[in-house]
Amino acid sequence: MPRYEYRCRTCGDTFELSRPMAESSAPADCPAGHDDTVKLLSTVAVGGTASGSAPARPTGGGGGGGGCCGGGCCG
Repeated sequence: MPRYEYRCRTCGDTFELSRPMAESSAPADCPAGHDDTVKLLSTVAVGGTASGSAPARPTGGGGGGGGCCGGGCCG
């Protein structure tokens, strides 16, 4: 079950709740009993261990990749 982080506007505490995704935006009471809380934006960390060398980055002036000016459409 996903964990969501909230901040209490009354006391300033941050806390986490495990709840279904369908209830992620439902109101949450602070552990101190306050009901003026806001859900914080969470970041997702994707990590692991490297077991070899990283792929080589291209060098030189080969074409752009994506984006308007990086892809050459600004012309």
